[in-house]
Amino acid sequence: MTVKESVGEVFYTAFKSLNRRQKELLLEKMLRDSEFREDLLDIALIEEAKAEGGRRITARQYFSKRRSKNRRS
Repeated sequence: MTVKESVGEVFYTAFKSLNRRQKELLLEKMLRDSEFREDLLDIALIEEAKAEGGRRITARQYFSKRRSKNRRS
């Protein structure tokens, strides 16, 4: 596991330890962040495409392509 992956694991573990109200408050705050919200929607679409038998692409590949596309715009 990479350092970035382990940091993600720590945050996820901390999130899981929150009570229901704390989770709701955190998620509300995160969803107010337009960039995070867009990323979350993109991940949902990727997962939906996988279920439909679409071309396999990881979220990392997708975001890399999206970032390079946005730089050109």
